Amino acid sequence: MAFDPQSLRFDAQGLIPAIAQDPETGEVLMMAWMNEEAVRRTLETGKVTYWSRSRKSFWVKGESSGHTQKLIDLRVDCDRDCLLVMVEQIGPACHTNRRSCFFTAIRNDAEVILTDPME
Repeated sequence: MAFDPQSLRFDAQGLIPAIAQDPETGEVLMMAWMNEEAVRRTLETGKVTYWSRSRKSFWVKGESSGHTQKLIDLRVDCDRDCLLVMVEQIGPACHTNRRSCFFTAIRNDAEVILTDPME
């Protein structure tokens, strides 16, 4: 059965959350948004493409930083309203220069920074 991005359940703004994960380690790297065209571009090029809500434009991960994401696998959740993007991450995924955007834990009612920026 051929995949049709129109079969996805986009929100009222035409967006769907996309969670980037390292397939080797299972580490969740980041979350961003895609629209239908970003999904198509990602599948066509193998370069993960997101939709920037603030800039209202497409951005290919690593386009300016060099910290690219190569598509390994694209998965759709059971409700078809969230994507899991399995990627080969080159360099940090987070704009804070960390491997993952999820570097802060809440423990004993306090924020704990788990990782420092990469050098």
